[in-house]
Amino acid sequence: MLFNSYAFIFGYLPVTLAGFFLLARSSHRLAALWLAAASLFFYGWWNPVFVVLVMASITVNYAFGYAIGHARLTSESQAKTVLTVAVVANLGLLAHFKYANFFIANVSQLTGVELSAVNIVLPLGISFFTFTQIAFLVDVYRGIAREYNFIHYVLFVTYFPHLIAGPVLHHKQMMPQFGHAETYRINLESINVGLTIFIIGLAKKVLLADQFALYANPVFDVVAQGGEPKLIEAWIGALAYTLQLYFDFSGYSDMAIGLSRMFNVKLPQNFDSPYKAPNIIEFWRRWHMTLSTFLRDYLYVPLGGSRKGVLRRYANLMITMLLGGLWHGAGWTFVLWGGLHGVYLVINHGWRRLTGTDSTSSGWRVIVGVGLTFVAVVVAWVPFRATDLDAALRMWAGMFGVNGISLSSRLAARVPEVINQLAVFEGLTPLSGLNANEVVMTLPFGLAVIWLLPNTQQWMAKYQPAWDAVRSPSKWVWQLSNKYGIVGGALFALTLLMLTRESAFLYFQF
Repeated sequence: MLFNSYAFIFGYLPVTLAGFFLLARSSHRLAALWLAAASLFFYGWWNPVFVVLVMASITVNYAFGYAIGHARLTSESQAKTVLTVAVVANLGLLAHFKYANFFIANVSQLTGVELSAVNIVLPLGISFFTFTQIAFLVDVYRGIAREYNFIHYVLFVTYFPHLIAGPVLHHKQMMPQFGHAETYRINLESINVGLTIFIIGLAKKVLLADQFALYANPVFDVVAQGGEPKLIEAWIGALAYTLQLYFDFSGYSDMAIGLSRMFNVKLPQNFDSPYKAPNIIEFWRRWHMTLSTFLRDYLYVPLGGSRKGVLRRYANLMITMLLGGLWHGAGWTFVLWGGLHGVYLVINHGWRRLTGTDSTSSGWRVIVGVGLTFVAVVVAWVPFRATDLDAALRMWAGMFGVNGISLSSRLAARVPEVINQLAVFEGLTPLSGLNANEVVMTLPFGLAVIWLLPNTQQWMAKYQPAWDAVRSPSKWVWQLSNKYGIVGGALFALTLLMLTRESAFLYFQF
């Protein structure tokens, strides 16, 4: 079931909300059980078999958490042993479902021995619920978290707003909120705030992300079939995908926060205008924020972080980003994407160390920094989207002008002779068959929305929409009023009219 579907909006959501608050009148425990059961139903909508898998994972990890919590009271070494076994078991499950065929294919290629692929269907959200539970187990070992109520633990892992595509939750961020009596009472302000954020996220997905997909997919699809894009169409494809992914993930993050807020529960912020980042370090503080925090706290820091010298720090950055890339998908394209960002981070940290300057220190540096960071991110998204390494290389060749440039035939007599010698005049996007005028109008609009408007959390800052504090609240403030209600209703109606087809969120595949 997708958030951007009529079944969810007019069926699942109102029934789940009504059931939660009605049951809460008689029993908070029963209401929590209802929400956990509804979340499992939501997850099982795609494939009921996956419910067995996620419940098996939950049961085993609950037992591990219980064992670690009791062992640390008497023997830290025993608790550490149980934690190690638990983490290995979780990573083994993830490796089996997500990386088995990747491993088999690479072994076959290296050895020349033909090995048969395993018939495995990747369960939705396995990376997210696995990382969520690993974080919980580590927090239990550190004495930060403890959960002996099985219903609450099931709800912690399966809570439907975050289950499929994040955010990656810490126990302390969510579960204490289910211990508050106010959570179980209808709060009209929370419902209004949550519904508004949900509508904004839905509009981002339906009106923007899905529209930019119409420009990105034709270019990448042709390249996947061996096509060699010329300069402008390659950049159109790369920019369109950059905007598609932005609005798709930003939309999901908004919808998750909005849905949870309707239940009086605040999720952590997971997206904070990353394309406004003046450097790549700041980009990773704003993009998929909970995953970045997880990788920092549970991988980069245990590897030694920045405590063991400059070279070791750079090596730790590369390892973290390579594994972060592999987390996104079982393919060398994702490893390349992670490696590129690792190189970016090493260069950024090295530049700071060398010059002692920060690109956020003055106005012109911010503008230049944002521009350079954005271009670097666009270039790196190519292997993230490409079907294989060869397709990524063909796309990059087009972006760097290796394949030449194609312009509109109307420009043949107007461009300088030097360009005339380099270009062909077959139209702006002959390879993909895109409408040039439509693209030229739409891409700048998407960039303007990203760079000139506040994000949802800034606009809604007055109502503290998320678990964490909002960075730089906007001067444009949403209010509980008839005027804003009419605007929100109109946006909702327009989005529903445009909801002609259901399209999965891009992060569902990870």
